[in-house]
Parts: sequence; structure tokens; C-alpha cells
Amino acid sequence: MSEFTNVTIIREANVYFDGGVVSRTVVFPDGTKKTLGIMQPGEYTFTTGAPEIMEILSGELDLKLPGSDAWNRVGGGESFDVPANSSFTMKVLSLTDYCCSFLG
Repeated sequence: MSEFTNVTIIREANVYFDGGVVSRTVVFPDGTKKTLGIMQPGEYTFTTGAPEIMEILSGELDLKLPGSDAWNRVGGGESFDVPANSSFTMKVLSLTDYCCSFLG
């Protein structure tokens, strides 16, 4: 889906890691939420409450998911699932555009 209709956009930005990651929250009529954001090159560790699906729209990063010691390359057009109540680390290699869907 490249376009969202009939949604509410939260005006205030979500700013993490001194501006290295910035997103906006999109709220759908059924109450579900997504964030649309940009990540600058760098290393970032996030924690989750609800399970998430991260879609990488463009850019490239190396990803370490919970319970794994391996780094996996993820690029534009790919996605990955993050379990609830966990943390994951990304080494962002180039400017990365993403969409994060919150499932819980």
C-alpha cells in the first residue's frame, strides 16, 4: 500500500537518537497505528511493547533480532517482524525510509 486514506496524522514528530530517527504517527479509523519515518546512518537499538512489522521502503541496514547473534542485511522492499516486549538493533547503512506497523 503506497497511500493511506481517511487517516489522522499526529502533527508532533517522534524524534529518537538526537534526530537520527524521526517519524510521524498515522492513526487509522479502526484505531490501529503505523509510523512513517526516516533513519540516518548509525546504530540504533529499539524496544517494543507490541509486536511490529517493519517495512523498509528504501535504504539498507543490518539487523539483529532478539535471540540471535547474527546480523542480516535488509533493504528497500523487504520487511521483518519484531516480537512484543523485546529489543532489536539496526546498523543503518544509508538513509532509510520505513513504515512500522504496530500489531497489538
